[in-house]
Amino acid sequence: MEKSNLVVMMKRRSLLKGAMAIVPAGLQAAPNSLDMPSIERVRVMADASKYLSLKPVTVTATRSARSAGGLNDFFSEGDYWWPDPKGAELPYVRRDGMTNPANFVEHRNLLMRVSQEVPALAAASVLSRNRRYAAHAAAHLRAWFLTPETRMNPNLQYAQAIQGRSTGRGTGIIDTIHFVEVAKAIPLIAKTGALTRSEFAGIQGWFASYLDWMTTSKNGIEERDTKNNHATCWVMQVAAFAELTGNQKLMADCANRFKTLIVPEQIGTDGSQPLEMSRTKPYGYCLFNLDALTTLCQIVSKNGEDLWKFETADGRGIRKAIEFLYPFIADKKKWKLPPDVMYFDEWPMRHTSLLFGALAYGRKDYLDLWKKLPANSKVDEVIRNFFIRQPLLWT
Repeated sequence: MEKSNLVVMMKRRSLLKGAMAIVPAGLQAAPNSLDMPSIERVRVMADASKYLSLKPVTVTATRSARSAGGLNDFFSEGDYWWPDPKGAELPYVRRDGMTNPANFVEHRNLLMRVSQEVPALAAASVLSRNRRYAAHAAAHLRAWFLTPETRMNPNLQYAQAIQGRSTGRGTGIIDTIHFVEVAKAIPLIAKTGALTRSEFAGIQGWFASYLDWMTTSKNGIEERDTKNNHATCWVMQVAAFAELTGNQKLMADCANRFKTLIVPEQIGTDGSQPLEMSRTKPYGYCLFNLDALTTLCQIVSKNGEDLWKFETADGRGIRKAIEFLYPFIADKKKWKLPPDVMYFDEWPMRHTSLLFGALAYGRKDYLDLWKKLPANSKVDEVIRNFFIRQPLLWT
């Protein structure tokens, strides 16, 4: 028997024993099954136990006098916009990468808070089989999406406003990336019986209305047609909310947009992300956009076409994008560009791109690195840009 045939036979025997899966380039594969409950139990239960004592708080709890919307409308201001030093009455001016600490962020913080609480409570319910976690998560969902006095209106018409320039912009739609994991948790919560059928349908109706606004409004179309991580996050959100509402047409549209626009425009032939690398926070933006890209692939590939396998004629695709960034996640000292102007020391985290990439491509090295990285952060900027925190819900 030739040596090459012997190697193949040995690999097949190993696969039949369930030890490993064969992967390209001789890399050791990720395990066929991932014991996520064992990995996550201590962290999830500790977080969820703290969240049990926190009452639901929505956008109606606070309002900015600078908002052009009403009490139930989400409002935020563009991060990098500052008062003009030439005069306080002049329109704000842009300082890329430099966050203005005086901007209104309370609604965004509340949205980030519920995006931490609901998925963690859902994961704890799965791990413990204790319905009280799901019941508390359901209380948050009713407050945010059902109760007239506290629900958020299903649009972001007044998000990322700029004083003296705009009452709300399409770029603000990126603020609801934190609803992506909430949407993933909702069916699990409903399955426990913590939501009635009519309540579940009502929440689905909220997301259907938001999807309609995202895909037909001026702001929504403006965001859809951007070129960088904003375009990625628009498609990722549409896919997540289409999954929740059962909208297969929009799911197919997301797959098509990924193949025809997102990959060709955002991923270089070497796997780099030129649009993110040209910013003042290139490292953080590349990590963030890759997480959004892989989350999009995870959602669409479970509900239609397998995006993990897609490549353009010149080899651009998500596989190459992960391969490009992986060495810089493993060792940030290898990063060739200048450090980000803010928060460079806070990255990397336990990035979704590593986990989903490990499972999609059988990469044990991705999985091993993912396990070593921090899962939680207390830094607001990291919490804002690290939006998939409960892998148990996804695997």
